[in-house]
Amino acid sequence: MKHKLQKIKEESQELCTEISSDLRISKGHLEQIGDEYHRVTELSHAPMVVINEIDRQFAKATKLNDVDIAFLFVAAALQCIRQYIFTPTQERLNDQEAANKVKSGKEHSDRSHRLYNPSLEEIISNPVPFDITAGSRGVLKGYGSLGHRGATVGHDPLWGLLYGTANIATSTVTIWGKDIPVFMDSYHITTGSVPVRGGLGAKDVIPLSPSGKPILADTQKVLNYTIDKLLHKGMEGKTIVGVSVAKEIQHLRSDVHSTKSLPLPAISAISPRLAGDLAKYGVDMATVLDAGKQLVYAMAIDTLIALIHGFFYEDSAGRRNMYEIRTRRILLYSNLIASASNVVVAAVAQSLGMDGMRIVDWGGYLNTLHHIAFDAKFIHETKKDFLKNELYDRIVGTEYDFMKGDI
Repeated sequence: MKHKLQKIKEESQELCTEISSDLRISKGHLEQIGDEYHRVTELSHAPMVVINEIDRQFAKATKLNDVDIAFLFVAAALQCIRQYIFTPTQERLNDQEAANKVKSGKEHSDRSHRLYNPSLEEIISNPVPFDITAGSRGVLKGYGSLGHRGATVGHDPLWGLLYGTANIATSTVTIWGKDIPVFMDSYHITTGSVPVRGGLGAKDVIPLSPSGKPILADTQKVLNYTIDKLLHKGMEGKTIVGVSVAKEIQHLRSDVHSTKSLPLPAISAISPRLAGDLAKYGVDMATVLDAGKQLVYAMAIDTLIALIHGFFYEDSAGRRNMYEIRTRRILLYSNLIASASNVVVAAVAQSLGMDGMRIVDWGGYLNTLHHIAFDAKFIHETKKDFLKNELYDRIVGTEYDFMKGDI
């Protein structure tokens, strides 16, 4: 009996100890719930205070430090150096000067006029047939300010690689249709006498029929004869086509940085007049090439700065996306500084009678706009996620472990 009473006493003591422990745990949970209640209540009474505090915390975490500012000045300096030393707009030359930069020897018109089948020597020694002007018999009129460069398909930087090559290989010229540009017309080209300074000269002309009308060629035959030379005329035919391709590329190179340059690719297929109007405002192939070079160099500098700045990241310094915001701000601010300074310098140069357009950094402007659009979006999205996560932690609480306990 005594043994049983002792056992009951021990069990009672254990039970009391367990109950006491549970009460202490429950009390701790109740106190924690109370603390959480007061904390959430305080947050609900002043939400803007909390949001402003989180906003200040975000600004502090993404603020540029001394090292970042050093990167900013280096990046801006590199962009400015690029603008004025490595990627200024190439100087425009007159047609003869531009041609002399890429051509060797003097070309002259001496065509035998074998329909669709000029000899290799004739192709090499004669100018490209779509460069015809004085002997065009009026068929190139009404195509806008670019004149024969807007009218002829061979001067299109894209379609010219096909039709210009075929024109050279067949001694023809293909022009855009006046009403519907894609409906093209082609004409044979031969050598004739046209008025030049001091008398008559041998120049490319479109031959006339007995009725006095320009003799049309078949555009489909222009292509078919070229393909036939390439596939079925042995090495001589392949050589003719190869030389024609090289001559087409050489001619486009000679024209692209001339005063009138070349139309934008494929725009003439929509409207030769539109291509000419764009060219009058400086939107031509030369501008595109210069802007492309500027853009590539500007992006290369951005990539270099971003890579080097990334080496300075340390895990203890904060979240990676916060550091990336600092990197993007360096790139954004440096491009803004470089573009703004370029606008001022170009305007001052123009006002002083210099060619300010030569130093306009079109590619740099595009790169800056890209940063404004995408970096600003990245910063906004990162800030939104940061605000959401911080609000969640403050409302739910990082030390609230009620659900982890066992009651």
